[in-house]
Amino acid sequence: MTKPKVLISDALSPAAVQIFKDRGIDVDFQPALGKDKDKLAEIIGNYDGLAIRSATKATAKILANAKNLKVIGRAGIGVDNVEIPAATARGIIVMNTPFGNSITTAEHAITLMLALARQIPQADASTQAGKWEKNRFMGIEITGKTLGVIGCGNIGAIVADRALGLKMKVVAFDPFLSPERAKDIGVEKVDLDELLKRADFITLHTPLTDKTRNILDATAINKTKKGVRIINCARGGLVDEAALRAALDSGHVAGAAFDVFVEEPAKENVLFGHPNVICTPHLGASTTEAQENVALQVAEQMSDYLLTGAISNAINFPSITAEEAPKLKPFIELAEKLGSFAGQLTESNIAKVQITYEGAVAEMKVKALTAAALSGLLRPMLGDVNVVSAPVVAKERGMIVDEVLRAAESDYESVITVTVTTDDMKRSVSGTVYADGAPRLVNIKGIRVDAEFGKSMIYITNEDKPGFIGKFASLLGDAKVNIATFHLGRNQQGGDAIALVEVDGPVPQEILTKVAALPQVKQAKALAF
Repeated sequence: MTKPKVLISDALSPAAVQIFKDRGIDVDFQPALGKDKDKLAEIIGNYDGLAIRSATKATAKILANAKNLKVIGRAGIGVDNVEIPAATARGIIVMNTPFGNSITTAEHAITLMLALARQIPQADASTQAGKWEKNRFMGIEITGKTLGVIGCGNIGAIVADRALGLKMKVVAFDPFLSPERAKDIGVEKVDLDELLKRADFITLHTPLTDKTRNILDATAINKTKKGVRIINCARGGLVDEAALRAALDSGHVAGAAFDVFVEEPAKENVLFGHPNVICTPHLGASTTEAQENVALQVAEQMSDYLLTGAISNAINFPSITAEEAPKLKPFIELAEKLGSFAGQLTESNIAKVQITYEGAVAEMKVKALTAAALSGLLRPMLGDVNVVSAPVVAKERGMIVDEVLRAAESDYESVITVTVTTDDMKRSVSGTVYADGAPRLVNIKGIRVDAEFGKSMIYITNEDKPGFIGKFASLLGDAKVNIATFHLGRNQQGGDAIALVEVDGPVPQEILTKVAALPQVKQAKALAF
């Protein structure tokens, strides 16, 4: 049997290179190659594995030449330098190391908070310029102050723990954080407005999604305490930089410390030059320990996969064996889409998720299916969640996840049902896989349907009364929105009804608003799959 060959095209530690060698893998260590995309494209076809950091860009063009490549391992969390759809289409597993940088990033946030409190960079520059401006740099104490943590997942929880050690009070806003988990880590769970009102310092630790983009906009910043200080070591775009600059100029915000920016590398930025702003060039993961940890981790993961077929921390595939893959694949797609359907309709805290496997599917590896359902459920809120990280993310937030297996009780050979319980409601959605391998919706909130998942859909709950369909169709027709498929269901004549409509292209918000305003409509929501 020939040895697997791995190309390392970015700087990885000697210890990581040694792991590959010790495990019996042929390693080609070319740390400068990542910057030469033409040379990389020329030789990539000779390798089974590619180990990278951020310099190598694994584009569709390069991957087109990767005829033998089975796995790409990214030493770090961000995989925006890998074209995931192109890798997936070629059957290449993409792995990352999602938890190797957590402590380092959390420590950077705490460091920036302390530097803000005592104006360390400004005082250093002044003193080294020979000014000795002792009276200019009046700081504030950290002890007894309230830290508001927006996003209390892995990194946010570490920040909260360190802040508690500094004798701060910690309040946290995170829709996925359960009251039990909040109690365990010693934080008070609050809504966003409450956090804005109470926090002396605010630190952000959430991914950038449509729901979190500009979570601190001008309106939110105006709700904060006068004299608040804001720290962002998570993602550029969580804070409206122009609105923050205005609040700094007016004195409402006393200071800000940013490690991340909307545009990077940030050669110029609206925050630059303000006397009460501290900036660092995306150093969150830049410690020798973190860089070593992720390098060793990616070497182990890639070796496991190439030698045994074991998959861990994959972005684009669940942890399943090669033998199980063909049978499981359509049900993984079904579970993820059912989860996504429920996640896109859920606005409030998720307390519990129950996934019921009925019939033949109950005999399959349901852990992989549950991971797929959770990734679909969490992604609308949390963005960068994959089938491997989703169960960990759900556990971190104290969500109860139940799996129920039962014999077939319906007309279908296999049915998966995702039931989401929030603070104020319970919603179920069921689906199956037809003989053609296509996933289908068969039941929504107890109402039978038979619908495919379209790329762009409108979901409506309404009263079952005459006139709704005509008005709805006219509204879409007037707006030049073309209907591809139209599915209806109701629980009884004159009772509750649902419409699931696939349309060509995204649904404009103004159309959705008009649909929601129709007399019989209770809810109208745009869905994307």
